[in-house]
Amino acid sequence: MVVNRGNFGSQIWPGINKNFWDFMDSYPEVWPGIFSKNTSTMAFEKVQQLTGMGLPREITEGGPIQYSDFKEGYQNTFTHVKYGMGFIITREAFDDNVYGTLGKQRSQGLAFSMKQNKETIGANIFNRAFTATYAYGDGKELCATDHPNKNGGTWANEPTTASDLNETALQQAIIDIRNFKTDAGLKISVQPRFLLVPPSTSMFQAERLFKSTQRVETANNDVNVVKSMNLIPEGYRVWQFLTDSDAWFIITNFPNGFMYFQRRALDFGQENDFDTENAKFKAVERYSFGCADPRSVYGSPGA
Repeated sequence: MVVNRGNFGSQIWPGINKNFWDFMDSYPEVWPGIFSKNTSTMAFEKVQQLTGMGLPREITEGGPIQYSDFKEGYQNTFTHVKYGMGFIITREAFDDNVYGTLGKQRSQGLAFSMKQNKETIGANIFNRAFTATYAYGDGKELCATDHPNKNGGTWANEPTTASDLNETALQQAIIDIRNFKTDAGLKISVQPRFLLVPPSTSMFQAERLFKSTQRVETANNDVNVVKSMNLIPEGYRVWQFLTDSDAWFIITNFPNGFMYFQRRALDFGQENDFDTENAKFKAVERYSFGCADPRSVYGSPGA
């Protein structure tokens, strides 16, 4: 819609005490703490997994050594998407704008929308984590009970029985994460970093699980081992853009997991149309979010 004196008539008459807009301060960005930031000069980026070697074999006296080779694992593609938005102000509305707010505050609103979009796109990686139609290089959704190994067998980053966030489920998730292996079957030191929950009752449960010195929701006077052993050292974070009220995730320290590629940095532009003298404002950027290896997360869709 073009901003003209008809649809913003209040801005050309004196007597308005205060202008306000329907947006406020946004929540702190969460995605930068999950996704590693990368730049790109290509239409898309491919991230290739390489499988390591297994355990060495015993050599009999005088026997030959056995050799092992590296294999290509699963490949994930990050396709960059262009996002943009703009608005137009007529020359008359701009000239007669008594308060000088139309261009400035609508530009602030434009920046607000672009920022919110990036949070939304990043959070959708988790909102679709249990949806089979959003598959990754191994043919499975982000969180699954049967991720295939290149060398055979499967592994899981989702509980066999889905559960809401509670002490038992959280402890089992930590155990499962510590048992992550390579495709060749070797144990790897993958550790939990922080718990990620939506803005629901899960955040109150998370506070109890991380701040109580004794076990939660029990009369037993046992120690809260998650807290005392510092098993999830970065605590928990609430992401306003998670849409499933009882889904929860643990972000791990697995390298090269969640990745963000910036193909084109956020670019604000403005120019005037020669014939109409309308002022056009726009914001454009191009990027992609994704996950190169699902060992970077453990998640439950809730009960």
